[in-house]
Amino acid sequence: MDSLSSSSLVSITILLREVGSRLNLAENSDDAAEANFAEAEMCPNAVPSDSHMAKEIKIKLGILLQKPDSAVDLVIPYNEKPEKPAKTHKPSLDEALQWRHSLDKLLHNNYGLASFKGFLRSEFSEENLEFWVACEDYKKIKSPVKMAEKAKQIYEEFIQTEAPKEVNIDHFTKDITMKNLVEPSPSSFDLAQKRIYALMEKDSLPRFVRSKFYKELIK
Repeated sequence: MDSLSSSSLVSITILLREVGSRLNLAENSDDAAEANFAEAEMCPNAVPSDSHMAKEIKIKLGILLQKPDSAVDLVIPYNEKPEKPAKTHKPSLDEALQWRHSLDKLLHNNYGLASFKGFLRSEFSEENLEFWVACEDYKKIKSPVKMAEKAKQIYEEFIQTEAPKEVNIDHFTKDITMKNLVEPSPSSFDLAQKRIYALMEKDSLPRFVRSKFYKELIK
């Protein structure tokens, strides 16, 4: 078989981990899968069954395996140069007061971000913020190979079941993210990132503005 691209290998690894059991089930239920596929075409809004989803993913995997690419990609490690940490300056009182009602302004202020992270770490709940930051860094990557490697890293650290820093996202969002990773792009994690942003805005931000971390800023 011709050599595969790093992006294809990452996609194959992710898909096989999540749907291995579904693929085994689909092997013994091709007829049912075809019936489900026909039903899905007649009712596009219907939720596909496990066997139909497995069959769809098998097709996608087959397409990936048929894509020849340069073997050079396979030996290039992920080595994205880390950005130099931005200088942080204590915000003015006016800036800090705006954070009470704007998570976006908080996250895009280096001092505010560091303070927010310190607060979440004190509660042992920093995984949501770390995931959001990882997604922001991911979208800045230009190299397809490095993007695929970073996508794999984010998936294994935050998204997959029982990941070391698994974030709380619904099954629909996880499935969409998984499908997006078949061909990694800058928007692959957008939906998951929006879900986590909403959780932080609704839950973490109100707790932060009541904490000593924030009160120190507005003395």
